[in-house]
Amino acid sequence: MLKAWRRLARENELLYLFLNSRVAQIAALIALLSVGGAALAPVLSPTDPYNIANIDIMDSLMPPAWSDGSDDRFLIGTDDQGRDLLSAILYGTRLSLFVGLLSITFASVLGVSIGLMAGYFGGRFDTFVMRIADVQLSLPAILTALLIDGIARGLLPREQHDNLMIVVLTVAIGLSLWVNFARTVRASTFVERNKEYVQACQIMGMHPFRIMLVHILPNIMGPILVILTVDLAVAVLLEATLSFLGVGVPPNQPSLGTLIRIGTEYMFSGEWWIVIFPSAMLVTMIVSINVLGDFLRDAFNPRLR
Repeated sequence: MLKAWRRLARENELLYLFLNSRVAQIAALIALLSVGGAALAPVLSPTDPYNIANIDIMDSLMPPAWSDGSDDRFLIGTDDQGRDLLSAILYGTRLSLFVGLLSITFASVLGVSIGLMAGYFGGRFDTFVMRIADVQLSLPAILTALLIDGIARGLLPREQHDNLMIVVLTVAIGLSLWVNFARTVRASTFVERNKEYVQACQIMGMHPFRIMLVHILPNIMGPILVILTVDLAVAVLLEATLSFLGVGVPPNQPSLGTLIRIGTEYMFSGEWWIVIFPSAMLVTMIVSINVLGDFLRDAFNPRLR
């Protein structure tokens, strides 16, 4: 088994580089633990923080278990509503990652589709798309997300806000991140469309969309994977920022951003754990994902090694 693994590593350059990068291995382990903990939140959490029956207001603002006046039931303390903070962090990470993954999936599908068509067909469509991209790039992603979120809240019935907030967040964050995919895919498609294998497909009368999806797209997946990894961290951070500002997920389903916002209100009164632990979880997860993105960028671009 060990010999087979070593042979596979020698044959696969990406795996070889990963096995020789201690930083990438540590980042992958941290990211895997974060995703695993979020996915297994219902199993790992001592309580369900979304279940009102499990919450007692008399348990609010309990310090971590190693502090004076603590309760052994709450390893890292409780928040202002009496929710077990460890459970809230696990469920909050799960919600933040869920919104981030949905958003980046939406952004990648939209951006890759537009980028392929702009790069392959060119002309007025390409000019129109790139001018829209230029305008959006002049605005910070958080402002774009806030604008789209505000428009959606104004158009939707008030009683449906909480029920549709995940969808609104996904669309808002996705529409603020599609530009990176579109510009990168457009540039790569410009290069690929002039190669012989594409010209051969055109001579054979193959449909342009088939050429783009079956032949061009697999050859430009490297840059797309890099953007996927890096922008996943951006999407999670955007969701946390919107929740911190009070325009994110509903208050009864707190994400990491909501927990941090609650914690800042009590930080100077001595309840430091409410803001420190969710912040540490968010920072650790985002940094690990970003490090993996940098590793993939270097791995797919030999000039950056």
